[in-house]
Amino acid sequence: MNDRPCILVTGGAGYIGSHCCRALTAAGYHPVVYDNFSTGHRSFVTGSLVTGDVADRSMLDRAFAQHRIVAVMHFAASSQVGESVSDPQKYYLNNVACTLSLLEAMRDAGCHRLVFSSTGAVYGNADSKALPESYACAPINPYGATKFMIERILADYRSAYGLGSFCLRYFNASGADASGEIGELRDHETHLIPRAMMALQGHVADFALFGNDYATPDGTAIRDYIHVTDLATAHVLALKLLMQGHLGGAFNLGSGAGFSVRQILSAIATETGREVPHVVKPRRPGDPTYLVADTSAALKTLRFKPTHSDLATIIRTAWAWHRKAHPLRAAEPFAADNALSPAA
Repeated sequence: MNDRPCILVTGGAGYIGSHCCRALTAAGYHPVVYDNFSTGHRSFVTGSLVTGDVADRSMLDRAFAQHRIVAVMHFAASSQVGESVSDPQKYYLNNVACTLSLLEAMRDAGCHRLVFSSTGAVYGNADSKALPESYACAPINPYGATKFMIERILADYRSAYGLGSFCLRYFNASGADASGEIGELRDHETHLIPRAMMALQGHVADFALFGNDYATPDGTAIRDYIHVTDLATAHVLALKLLMQGHLGGAFNLGSGAGFSVRQILSAIATETGREVPHVVKPRRPGDPTYLVADTSAALKTLRFKPTHSDLATIIRTAWAWHRKAHPLRAAEPFAADNALSPAA
C-alpha cells in the first residue's frame, strides 16, 4: 500500500500533466495518472496508471476507491483554439460535460480538493495591459468559453458544497523538463514554439504565421510564455494550500512579459543558428491580439514566482527536447489548414 497522499491527475500522460506528476512525486505525493491516451503518451507516465475516460463514471469511481484519492488535478480537455471554433460540440462535451462527470465522482467519493487547468483565453480580446484576475472575462472562442464555464461551475460548487478549488489561468505553456525525457509531443502540433522547431527539423513543410496586421509593434500577436516546469511548481503550491484548508480561487500563471510571434522566431534563430522559414497567412478566427498576465495575485497567495520562464531557458529546453523527440528528416507535405496560429 502506498503511504504517500494519492492525487488523481486527469490527463496526466499529457504535456503539462506529466510535468506536474513529476513535481508531485518530488513534493512527496503519489500521482495516479488517469488518461485515455487520446493525446497522452504512456512513456510520460509517472506514478500509478488508470486507463480511462473522464466521462466513464464507473471507472472514475473505481479509481477513487482503489487509490483513496485525497485531491484531483484536472488537465484532461480539448485545447486547440482553431478546432474549438470549427467543432464546438467536441469542446463542450469533452471540457464541460466531462468535468461535471468528474465533479460528481469526487462528491460521491468525499474528495473535496481540485486544482483545475484553466487558461488566459478566458479574458478574450483584452487591451495591451497586463491582465489581473479582476479583468472582465469575455472569451472569444469556444475553448476559452468552456474553461470559463467550468470556472463558474467550480465557484458554485465552492459555495454550495465546500469544494476547495484553484482555477489556474495559465497563459502559453512552453519549454520542456530539464532532463529532456518529456516535453511537447502531439500528433498534430499547432503551437508556435514546437511547430517552428519542427519546421527547422524538416517535419513541417508549410510553416505559416497567422496574421501580421495586429495592432502591435511588429504586427504579430503578443503572448505571455511560462515554462512548464514553473507551471508544475505552481500546481503543487496550490495543492498544498488546499490540503491546509484553503478554498482556492482563480489565479493567473504567467511570466508577466509579452513576446510577439516574430520575437519568438528570432529567439529560436538565436538558439539554433537558423532562421525559421515561414509564410504569412490571414489571421485565424478566435485569436486575440494581446494576452499577458498580471502575476501579482499568484505571488501573494500561492507564493509563486517563475524561475525558468525567461525566454532563453524556454527556447533552450524546448530545442533540447525536440532534437531528441523529432530526429532531423526531409520535410513532408503539410496541410495549410493546420498551419501555425499566433496563439501558441
